[in-house]
Order: sequence, then C-alpha cells, then structure tokens
Amino acid sequence: MNNLTRFEREFFPDLFRRFVQPSSLDVETPGEIRVDVTEQEKEYLVRAEIPGAKKDDIRVQIDRNSVSIRADVKKEQESKQGRMLLKETYAGSTSRAFTLAHEIDDKAAVAKLEDGVLTLTLPKRTGAGSKLLPIS
Repeated sequence: MNNLTRFEREFFPDLFRRFVQPSSLDVETPGEIRVDVTEQEKEYLVRAEIPGAKKDDIRVQIDRNSVSIRADVKKEQESKQGRMLLKETYAGSTSRAFTLAHEIDDKAAVAKLEDGVLTLTLPKRTGAGSKLLPIS
C-alpha cells in the first residue's frame, strides 16, 4: 500500500511566494475593499475591511437601495533604509458599490470605523416598496 503524505493548505502558497519576485517595487495599486453584508429582519449589517484608512478619508453614500464606499488611503513617509524586497501595501483611492434588495433609511443609518474595519448599520426603510395607486 502506498503511504500518502498530506500537505497543509498553506504550504504551497508559501512555497511559491518565496520564489516569486515582484515585477516592480514602485507600483502601487489600490487594495480591494472586502465586504460582508448580512440581512436581518429590519436592517442590513455591512462589515468592510479598509486597512490604513482614517475615518476622515472614507465616504459612504446611500441612494435608496445603493450603497457606495470610497476611501483614500494615504501613505506615511517611509525612510529609505535598506532595500525593499516585497511591497504589498498601497496608497491611493479605492471604492466599492453594491445594491441591496430594500431601500435604506439613510437618516437612521450608522457608520463606525474601528481597527481598519468599517461597520455600517443600514435600517430598511419602512413603507418602502410598491404602492397601489387608485385610479380616479
């Protein structure tokens, strides 16, 4: 019988990461805003990861059932000591937009930023939806 060796999932990505050389050390690309959206009976909860952004540099816009998040991440001054081998951090603008099934009550919506995670509480608008119009 053959003995099979099982490798952990992280073995291969780490192995390849050691041998891959970055194509350019000076290229800065905006990171992706990663979002988790949970629907509850009366509200949506949004958790968006925006590392490096400060609350004054984040804009959240609500338009009916559309939500857009825009962030400007500013890089702090780096010292030029040593040789940069790998650069995965970024500076610049990034944005994310999505549409929800219900309209949002923008006056009751709440946004909070803590440790690079933006948390949005977006109450569903009551009374929103279709309305039967009487014909006169």
